[in-house]
Order: sequence, then C-alpha cells, then structure tokens
Amino acid sequence: MKVLSSIKLTQSEFDGLRSLVHRHTGISLSDAKVELVKRRFAPRLKELNLDSFSSYIKRIEDGDTDELLRFTDAITTNLTSFFRENHHFDYMKREILPKLLKDKMVSKRVRFWSAGCSTGQEPYTMAMLLREAIPMSNGWDIKILATDIDRTVLAKARMGLYTQSDLDKMPEGVARKWFTKHSDKFQVKDELRQMITFNQLNLLKTWPVKGPFEAIFCRNVFIYFDKPTQKSIVQKFARVQNPGDHLFIGHSESITDMTDDYKLIGQTTYVRQ
Repeated sequence: MKVLSSIKLTQSEFDGLRSLVHRHTGISLSDAKVELVKRRFAPRLKELNLDSFSSYIKRIEDGDTDELLRFTDAITTNLTSFFRENHHFDYMKREILPKLLKDKMVSKRVRFWSAGCSTGQEPYTMAMLLREAIPMSNGWDIKILATDIDRTVLAKARMGLYTQSDLDKMPEGVARKWFTKHSDKFQVKDELRQMITFNQLNLLKTWPVKGPFEAIFCRNVFIYFDKPTQKSIVQKFARVQNPGDHLFIGHSESITDMTDDYKLIGQTTYVRQ
C-alpha cells in the first residue's frame, strides 16, 4: 500500500467525494475545501487499507452502510462551547423564560430543541437556564431534544464530561453549581442530564419529531448547506413550531430572504409568524 501522505486526491475524486457528502449530509463543499476533504478522509483509507480515494468512493457507493456512518462523522465540524453567542441566551433569560412561566402555568409543558448539538455544550447551557428559571420542584415537564448527525460527538454529549478549559469561559459560579469534579474532568449534574434526550438525526431525512418547540437553536449549521437545502429545513422547522415560538441561528447566517414563516426580531433571532 502507498504511504498515506503520498496518496493523491484528484479533481474527479474530490468531485465524487463532495457529491457523496452533499447527497448524504446536505453539506456543500467549495473547491477551496480540497485539503480539508483529503485531511478528513485520508485516515479512513489507512484504516481500510485502500490505496486511492476512488476505491473509497466505490466502497461507499457499493452500499457499505457502516462505512457510510463513518464517512458522515468524518466530514462534520463540531466547534462549540458553553454560552456560545451569549446574546441568544441573554434573550432567552430576558424574554422567553418569563413569558413561558406565565403562558405555560397550566400545562407546565416546555420543549426546546438543539439541532446540531455537537458535544453537548449548547443543550446543557439551555438546561441550566431553564432549570434556574423553572425549579424542578414546581412540577414542570421540561425536555430538551438534542440532535446531531455525528455519532461520535453525540456519545461525548451523553457522557457530559468536560475539561477545565471547557468551563473556563462560563459565568462566575455556574460551573460550581452545575458540575461535579471527577479526577481531571467535570461531570454535568444528573439534574440537567435528565432533561435532555440526545438522538442522531440527519436534517435532510425524515424527522421523527413532532413538537411543538417553544425554541429551536440551529446555530452555525446552515452555513454548510446550499440555499435550497436551507429553505427546506426552515420550512420543516416551521411545521414543528407555533406562532410566537423562536428560532436561533448562527452569527453569520440569515434566513430572512427565504421564508415568510419567520420574522427577524433581533441578532440572528427569529419568531414564528
């Protein structure tokens, strides 16, 4: 077999890989992503003892379902942190939670969704704020759905174990309140973990999700999709939200020109019409 670093990625192989990526994940890769693609998939060639990217493409196209899952995991990007893009969480504390306390006083049912949850920091941040605003002892039924296409990051999210550097940028006292130390790691307390259901979900496929969700966080996910895919996902979000519910997207994203279902009311903050 060739030395891994000497394996070339031709333009036709790159086109074949990005076609597979788009077909199975919806992610659109530009010509500038050649080195990223090579870096992400070269370890799979080594693991499978393949000597070309063409051989790898053929393996996927021939129906190796297990490798298709690994292929999907390899291409996804999972940058996240606690309280990332904190203006969304400030809005949640200031506007959404007080309104829920009043409007849901009878049903006491609240559902949030972290769509593209990565290693779990986003849904755990949501859980902290929800629990601080609505104590568990008050009989509320509060659940957070956390989904991602990548099985590897979901496994980490379910564990809820983080390093000191993961916690360094959290507000004062938050880490002490919601984490317990285990050796050199910090474990999210069960009180928060029990609020969250982590499931694998490809946003391009059929959703086993009914809602309604009072808030959906889908941040820094749309940037990987082309416009038709973005529009399709937004339309599906609208079907699992009621008027007045909120959708939060990433700092460099916009859905304003693709839907009448949502109105922009703040920085990357939308309300269902």
